[in-house]
Amino acid sequence: MINTEIAIIGGGPAGMCAALAAAEQGAHVILMDRESKPGGQLVKQTHRFFGSEKEHAGTRGINIASMLEKAIGKYTNIEVKTKTTVLAIYDDGLIAIEERDRYKKVKGKKTIIATGASEKMIPFPNNDLPGIYGAGAVQTLMNQYGVVPGNKVLMVGAGNIGLIVSYQLMQAGIRVEAIIDAAPGVGGYFVHASKIRRMGVPILTSHTIKEALGTDFVEGAIICQLDNNWQQVPGTEKELAVDTICLAVGLSPLTDLLRHCSCLMKYIPQLGGYVPIRDEHMETTSHGIYVAGDASGVEEASSAMVEGKIAGLSAAESLGYSQNIQALRQECLDDLKSLRAGVTGLKIREGLELLAV
Repeated sequence: MINTEIAIIGGGPAGMCAALAAAEQGAHVILMDRESKPGGQLVKQTHRFFGSEKEHAGTRGINIASMLEKAIGKYTNIEVKTKTTVLAIYDDGLIAIEERDRYKKVKGKKTIIATGASEKMIPFPNNDLPGIYGAGAVQTLMNQYGVVPGNKVLMVGAGNIGLIVSYQLMQAGIRVEAIIDAAPGVGGYFVHASKIRRMGVPILTSHTIKEALGTDFVEGAIICQLDNNWQQVPGTEKELAVDTICLAVGLSPLTDLLRHCSCLMKYIPQLGGYVPIRDEHMETTSHGIYVAGDASGVEEASSAMVEGKIAGLSAAESLGYSQNIQALRQECLDDLKSLRAGVTGLKIREGLELLAV
């Protein structure tokens, strides 16, 4: 049995910031991640961040991951367990893990779940053909392993991820034939969309993919227009000669382990699906179980980092640590409010209002 004060599951931006916040208070932390190094999605993000300066705006995601990892390395009270998969959390709080092919048990006085999110899929004929990827998979191939997914790409989804990955594909010399989105407008930042349009890539809103073409792999795609009721408009079909279809149609919070802890959940589309009910300290309805990052609702990485800090501070406070915690937490809450301000944060604010009901 491995004992710790705070067990953190997930070594992405939220989990790493939670570990740092709790360790700064003096708590002993175990940070667990299934990958070979912490960083989560940051390790494949080569673009510069927006958001606030406190959350490293203007810095590339991959560099933020390195900065956080270096900061964690300075704390002797943070134990990082990589290549570690959490298998289950039992009623008594015991966490079953597989660490480098060995079964072990971890018992934390408090637990922070920062497991992130998974990519959504959409149904269409032949959507299981080789050559159809999630946007995160394409980022992994290109930015981590230097492998391009194909030569001609149809991007489905004009949110920030779809736009950014399209730009990265073009930087790698890949032709993006078109970006389509079922919504009537572009969901991502206009600065990204404008840059892509200037490079000659059409962004077709109110469009969807009707079918992928091919037998053993993708050889093309048929797209079509949608009407105001989101129904396909007959006669608007257009065939694109592509060998890759990339889906950037959203993320779903990974909440399986929260369900292990019997946390009350609520379905909130604005936050990506089922999310745990929690208070402003990021504590769920299960005492001693905290959540942070995309597992609590899909947002930008900057918000995930701030939520991680709040969860780390709150978990440490519940254990008796108290180095200016209330002021630090209020600072984080103010940062979150700022990150969620304006038109771009409207959907998140609407989702959080529903969560509070």
